[in-house]
Amino acid sequence: MIFNIQRYSTHDGPGIRTVVFLKGCSLGCRWCQNPESRARSEDLLYDSRLCLAGCDLCQQAAPEVITRTLDGLIIDRQNVNDKHITALRDCCPTTALTVCGEEKNVEAIMATVLRDKPFYDRSGGGITLSGGEPFMNPTLAQALFEASHQAGIHTAVETCLHVPWKYIEPALPFVDLFLADLKHVDEAVFQQWTDGSARRVLDNLQRLAQAGKKMIIRVPLIQGFNASEADIAAITDFAADRLQVSEIHFLPYHTLE
Repeated sequence: MIFNIQRYSTHDGPGIRTVVFLKGCSLGCRWCQNPESRARSEDLLYDSRLCLAGCDLCQQAAPEVITRTLDGLIIDRQNVNDKHITALRDCCPTTALTVCGEEKNVEAIMATVLRDKPFYDRSGGGITLSGGEPFMNPTLAQALFEASHQAGIHTAVETCLHVPWKYIEPALPFVDLFLADLKHVDEAVFQQWTDGSARRVLDNLQRLAQAGKKMIIRVPLIQGFNASEADIAAITDFAADRLQVSEIHFLPYHTLE
């Protein structure tokens, strides 16, 4: 399942790229700016700023799970099912209520990706899978990597690597570049801030290095989590000594306020 396809990107790997965003992530990072990407299923997104007073189209479409109050909508998310998602997908005229997530097959996705192949060829670009965590959808990710390689398109993946190695390994021959997050090297701190295991990430990083895969390490700098001199030194030492990477990108974190 995907939740967006972004064309003409220049920040997700070399050249001009098409970024395919897959839903599903096994981490719960406290600073996550895309919480709608975490679930592998479709989600309802609501922006009260766009909601029209007096409009009740969504409540008419799904009265079992939508209630309108003076302050906006109340969504009974626990009881939203596929029938409600279908009814609500295109009902809102202002897009205050939208559905995040769409099932698309490889052929449909590649039809969009292939439109810009001349730009990839001239700029050294290609396709980047992002998320969420692309390897949470290993079958779809693998198929997109293979189809892209068959079409002569450079492939990259933005990944937190917090998945079993068996989800990653089959894709190795078809991934040209790993844009890999390295958030922290301390297990306890990593678990506290992400609900995940640093050991799994570090192990997968070392496996990629042993396989000779090209990697760019990316570090989102979060105050109180990994932005101290000691934390940065530990991350860079691991990347240089254990992974022997030549490129590390430090990404300043910006709040949404």
